[in-house]
This record gives sequence, C-alpha cells and structure tokens, in this order.
Amino acid sequence: MMEWVRSLPLLPAIGVLYLVILCRAGATYAIARGARSVADRGRVAELLASPRVRRATGIVNSWGAPVVALSFLTVGFQTAANAAAGLTGMPLRRYLPALAIGGLAWAVIYATIGLVALAAWFELFLRSPWAAVAVLALIVALVVVIVLSRRTRARRRAQDPIPADPRPRRSDDPSARTP
Repeated sequence: MMEWVRSLPLLPAIGVLYLVILCRAGATYAIARGARSVADRGRVAELLASPRVRRATGIVNSWGAPVVALSFLTVGFQTAANAAAGLTGMPLRRYLPALAIGGLAWAVIYATIGLVALAAWFELFLRSPWAAVAVLALIVALVVVIVLSRRTRARRRAQDPIPADPRPRRSDDPSARTP
C-alpha cells in the first residue's frame, strides 16, 4: 500500500491517508467505547462509578480533545489516546473535531515528510541494518537531548528570582536616586 500511496499526487495521497487514519483511530475509539459499555456491569461498574474514576473521566473528557489531536504527531501514542478517549466515554462532539484535526495533520505530515523519511530509512536498512539502527538511535538521542534541555531551562527559569530591570537609569531619573 505504501508504494501505491507514494505513487499518488500529493493531495490524493493526503486524502487516502486521511481516510485511513479516520477509520483506524475511529475504530479504536469505537472498540474502546464498546468495551466500556460491556465493562459497565457488575464489579467493574462499581469501580467506574467511584468518585476518583468519575473525576478522572471528567478531566479526560474536558481536556482530552487536545491530547487526542496532538497524539497524531507522535509515534505509538495515537492508539493509546484514542482508546483512552473511548474508554472514558469522551463525547463525540469533543472527540470528532480532535480526530479530524489531528488526523489531517498526520496525513499531511505522513504524505510529505513521513513517507520520504520512512522510505529512505527502509532503503538504508536494506543496505546496512546497523547504520539504520544507528540513525534511529541518533534521532532518539537528539529528541531526548532537546526535551531534557528544554525541561532544564524551564526549571532554571522557575527557580531564578525575578530579573532586575535591565534598562540603565539616567541620573535625572527619580527612581535612580537613593533615599
């Protein structure tokens, strides 16, 4: 299928990939939603009705749409986010827009950069599996370094006192005089 999608012009490729992701992610949501309704009996029903689970469900249902939409920009988290939306019973009025936006972003990225990068990596893997693994490890290491450096900078900013006013004071400025 990947060869066929790659052979399409850009807009039809995006359209095909968009339909694929809508069906795949939508089915994940539907299956999880069905599993919740089946589990909503007996002892599991007591757990699902507990205040903690209801509170968590409310949070996921309120704030989960952005998480679902952004999950399409990740690898491996998409299925978990869509399943969580279904398991918590996220209303369709919140889920469908998140699916539409996130799925479109995924389709555009995958049809442009994603397919080319995947094809290049696969070609490298066929020629030299060790080199392909090394490239993948390098990408993972780069992402880890970027994430850790951002966290470190954010932590330092949170710990630093409020910076002094960097503007120089003029001698005729009343706030520059000391009492």
